[in-house]
Amino acid sequence: MNIQALLQKALNKEFLSLEEGLFLYENAQLPDLMFTANELRKKAVPGNKVGWIIDRNVNITNVCVAQCKFCNFYRRPGAPDIYTTTLPEYEQKITETLELGGKQLLLQGGLHPKLGSEFYANLFSELKKRFPEVNLHALGPAEIHHIARIDKTDYKTVLVKLAEAGLDSLPGAGAEILSNRVRSIVSKGKCNADQWLNVMREAHKLNLPTSATMMFGHIETKTERIEHLVALRQVQSEKPAENYGFITFVPWPFMDENTELLEKEGIHNSVTGIEYLRTIAISRIMLPNIQNIQASWLTVGKEIGQLCLHAGANDFGSIMIEENVVSAAGATHTFNAESIQKAIKEAGFEPYLRNQKYEPETYSENYLKTLETI
Repeated sequence: MNIQALLQKALNKEFLSLEEGLFLYENAQLPDLMFTANELRKKAVPGNKVGWIIDRNVNITNVCVAQCKFCNFYRRPGAPDIYTTTLPEYEQKITETLELGGKQLLLQGGLHPKLGSEFYANLFSELKKRFPEVNLHALGPAEIHHIARIDKTDYKTVLVKLAEAGLDSLPGAGAEILSNRVRSIVSKGKCNADQWLNVMREAHKLNLPTSATMMFGHIETKTERIEHLVALRQVQSEKPAENYGFITFVPWPFMDENTELLEKEGIHNSVTGIEYLRTIAISRIMLPNIQNIQASWLTVGKEIGQLCLHAGANDFGSIMIEENVVSAAGATHTFNAESIQKAIKEAGFEPYLRNQKYEPETYSENYLKTLETI
């Protein structure tokens, strides 16, 4: 295979095959990958703007039966420190988020063995009743699959019920690596790759905006990383033309601190800054039908995140008022509203505050001043 011919094929926004993508990932020079990905970014998102968002990640519960080897946040049912977040706690957290300029709540949690769709529908409708302006970006395919099993029903029925109750968008959580070999080892209690993808297919038919993710740098091969991208691209190509589908793709490296993969199996996060840049670039190249690529500054830090904006990424994600899962595994980087905008400007771009659909958010001058205190 010829590297330049493949890069030109990518610039033409043609789908590269698994073999072609893997060849570029392993053999192309980083500057060539970054240049190609940056040119594709310009086509997908014209202009010089980079998005960011204010949201809060609130965990519904830490009870989980999946027992993923990369997670040290979950607790088994019956553990002494299990919890389910209460309505007064949601009220306090949402009120604080609104005061800080955030309008989105990222709601996730474990696969609780007793919480079916009725619990989540009641929760969402109650939150919407009290805070109608808040976007509920909640759960994910693994949770939807789990809820459908508890309810003994199908994905569509669960998604329709939750959307009617107030679910605004579906995160791409729990994707890890969309390889059944990998999932059978690191997250065997979760849905398999096909089930994860099928939940997203149903969400796209219902026009629920979704995101897609990839957690890499543990036991997967490079081939399996590219297979992951090809699978996402295929599902995106199947969505109704006028529907949202995957609005963004977010890859991040496995955070290993205190995880079972590290403590019991000696598997470290293998992703260097250079490899993360290559992955951002190849993601843009392999996913010409997903408009937005987000750099995970939370896991790779400011400097690599800034370089990603020249390697195909057009989004810097959230300042994350609260986050409990990857931070528990060693992700310690932080931004506030002022510093995230400064970082984007330092990289040569214009920051814009957005919502989950990548629409610009506008605030009064007094409101913007409060953002600087975050």
